[in-house]
Amino acid sequence: MADQQNPGPGPIRLAQAYAAGLMGQAPAIPFRIDALEARAEAAMGPAAFGYLRSAGSETTASANRAALDAMRLVPRMLRDVGERRLSCELFGRILPAPLLLAPIGVQELAHPEADLATARAAASRGIPMVFSNQASVAMEPCAAAMGDAPRWFQLYWTRSDALAESLVRRAEAAGCDAIVVTLDTTLLGWRPVDLDNGFLPFLKGQGIAQYVSDPVFRAMLARPPEEDMLAAAQLFTRLYSDPSLDWLRLRRIREWTRLPVVLKGIQHPADAARAADEGWDGIVVSNHGGRQVDGAVGAAGQLAACVDAVAGRARVLFDSGIRGGADVVKALALGADAVLLGRPYIWGLAAAGEQGVAAVIDNVIAELDLTLGLIGCDDVASLGWESLG
Repeated sequence: MADQQNPGPGPIRLAQAYAAGLMGQAPAIPFRIDALEARAEAAMGPAAFGYLRSAGSETTASANRAALDAMRLVPRMLRDVGERRLSCELFGRILPAPLLLAPIGVQELAHPEADLATARAAASRGIPMVFSNQASVAMEPCAAAMGDAPRWFQLYWTRSDALAESLVRRAEAAGCDAIVVTLDTTLLGWRPVDLDNGFLPFLKGQGIAQYVSDPVFRAMLARPPEEDMLAAAQLFTRLYSDPSLDWLRLRRIREWTRLPVVLKGIQHPADAARAADEGWDGIVVSNHGGRQVDGAVGAAGQLAACVDAVAGRARVLFDSGIRGGADVVKALALGADAVLLGRPYIWGLAAAGEQGVAAVIDNVIAELDLTLGLIGCDDVASLGWESLG
């Protein structure tokens, strides 16, 4: 029988929200994602908001939403869903829900505490944060703020293998559980909003904290970044990412770390199959939230084919277009092991700092829990094609 004393995060979150409403208290951040985005826009200047939201002509970002919206859930009735299991295992760690915070750079554009606020919020909920390569706060202070909570590190493979190696070794020393190599940004995509605003934060020394704190990077400079940030920013632009990276060179990372390595930006099932063939530990089916290639296919439309191509030989994660718990359910039903959440938590950060990020995490998990029960499923592990129409 269901444990009536343990209703789960969804009903608890609903009760809290309605109780606050009855007392005339507005929520700290809006529950609706469009209202939350508007709140974030109001909190930031147009250039900062444009950078964090910008996705080229928006066609791929729209395709991401269209692909998820095309997947329809089919509820089943009269199943005992009084207790629902949200937890999952990733690389030997049990997580309270199949959710991670995706790497998002230059978080100081959203809030002065930037990555530190996000790290504390993620740790408070036991949800892994993927430290961004383009962070506003270096990985070590963020790791210290998280204690024993799970965290991963995203790597943009630079033109200097020595620098890439140093970043990876630092991540392992900082207690990261996995390295996420982002493959879809070896070149920066066409971003007309940023071009119209004449805005690239890296040239101002924003979003390069991992670099200016790195001993290999600092050794390349004539003067420390504290004395000449412009020179540091210019060096960053010369080193940032490398379009010559290929499958053979990627193997070098195995010499630098024993951590699981996850390849982010996989969209074609042939690439998913090759990643599994070559023994990589996981993939993230993603198109960078639609920020890199205009006119690309919606990421969710590629997920099932990539899952089939991997055939259980690697973990499969998903991002791009996720806006709430129902989207998480759809991605899991399509075969993903877990989902990375992006823009919603950044809007929460802009709206209310650490509290805003925590509220977004709570809301997504609550909707995930409620949706799971409402479609007649009691365990995220049992989601599959039968839940989709």
